[in-house]
Amino acid sequence: MGNIAACCRSFWCKPKNPDIRISLPAICFVWQIAMIILFGLFVRYDDESDAHWSEHKHKNNITRIDTDRDVHVMIFVGFGFLMTFLKRYSFGGVGFNFLIAAFGLQWALLMQGWFHSLDPNDVKVDFCIYIINADFCVAGCLIAYGALLGKVSPVQLMVLTLFGITLFAVEEYIILNVLHVRDAGGSMVIHTFGAYYGLTISWILYRPKLDHSKNLSGSVYHSDVFAMIGTLFLWMYWPSFNSAIADHGDGQHRAAINTYLALAASVLTTFAISSLSAKKGKLDMVHIQNATLAGGVAMGTAAEFMISPYGSLIVGFVCGIISTFGYLVITPFMEKYLKIQDTCGIHNLHAMPGVLGGVVGAITAATASESVYGHEGLVNTFDFEGNYAKRTPATQGGFQAAGLCVALAFGIVGGAIVGFILRLPCCWGDPSDENCFDDEVYWEVPEDEESIPPILEYSSHMVGKNTDMMSQSNYTVEQS
Repeated sequence: MGNIAACCRSFWCKPKNPDIRISLPAICFVWQIAMIILFGLFVRYDDESDAHWSEHKHKNNITRIDTDRDVHVMIFVGFGFLMTFLKRYSFGGVGFNFLIAAFGLQWALLMQGWFHSLDPNDVKVDFCIYIINADFCVAGCLIAYGALLGKVSPVQLMVLTLFGITLFAVEEYIILNVLHVRDAGGSMVIHTFGAYYGLTISWILYRPKLDHSKNLSGSVYHSDVFAMIGTLFLWMYWPSFNSAIADHGDGQHRAAINTYLALAASVLTTFAISSLSAKKGKLDMVHIQNATLAGGVAMGTAAEFMISPYGSLIVGFVCGIISTFGYLVITPFMEKYLKIQDTCGIHNLHAMPGVLGGVVGAITAATASESVYGHEGLVNTFDFEGNYAKRTPATQGGFQAAGLCVALAFGIVGGAIVGFILRLPCCWGDPSDENCFDDEVYWEVPEDEESIPPILEYSSHMVGKNTDMMSQSNYTVEQS
């Protein structure tokens, strides 16, 4: 038995080798070539992108094309800069975000097309539908990356994205098409799934000696400023995110208004709780960077519903409190007792607000009535047509709750499976516990940056300048 135990330990606890010179280029080249072949076999331009568009437009009396690139900005700029808060992992935060998004968009277009296209052998690339939905797919994987930031290799992130996009596509199809759930902003489909997918993987990949890298797991002044840029981009564009695929017309306008109000309310309560939690009322930048966005997450499901403006403010008010409380109490508790190491605090920004958003959506749907929506408005908002023409709001509320359960199940079970795959001894190139949160493991770091952080370099320059001025002043006094 002792020999068997020793063999198991040696199998699972092999020394870490972060060399990715072969594995990363191999996986990038092979998977990109695979994308080229699959796109050549299955993907075509849709009518609006085809050269015959002018003929199609006149024939069908179409006057405009809708394009919304705000979501694209959120994925590459918002999420990317939000992850630059670590003092020595800014390259990895924004750079690996770029890598995940670029690969994920391609794979998501194929998965979305195969699940939603009428002809799987002829996937049409519709910018307003598939490309925005592909951004949504990628958002789920980027949320999961937040829990693992600084602790995994780019090769592991590519595998996480491959499985994450696949799971997302299946989960989304079940929730939106099979159960006929409404979730325009993705509180359940995107945030709940992505957060519990990443948290479960982080739990499986628990690092008992991560405290050896504790000196690098914090932020410095300039890294927090860069992360705040990501927060502001996300905050500004979140109404577009929640309304991008909502029903055009009143539903889309309502989604944008409700999201703006929820975001605004969460800002005030975040500042309030952050100040109350400190002895002298000083604000914590971590709270401001993250919890101020929680209102947008929670408003995702009910964004296009008639929740009313004051209802949106209540949702944002509650989310700011819950999310900030999570950073103060729940994140340390999870790391100490549940062995879940959540680098970015996605449980506070995405998981809890996402679940709350699913619950709010279920209650709002169940209490919908013709007196509030009107008959036509009720049908349009919840798409009570065709096979669902006889569905009542109360029944819809039940299906909304079922959709939340599906998102949780796919996130937790899928995360456990992918976590065990990523834990297998293989050429993952993941860093040792002592080298986590450090760009030098995977990036060429400039020597001046490697030795002196910019803020310290500036301080040293100013000190030297003041010293020279004092010396010159003393010399003048002696002369006189």
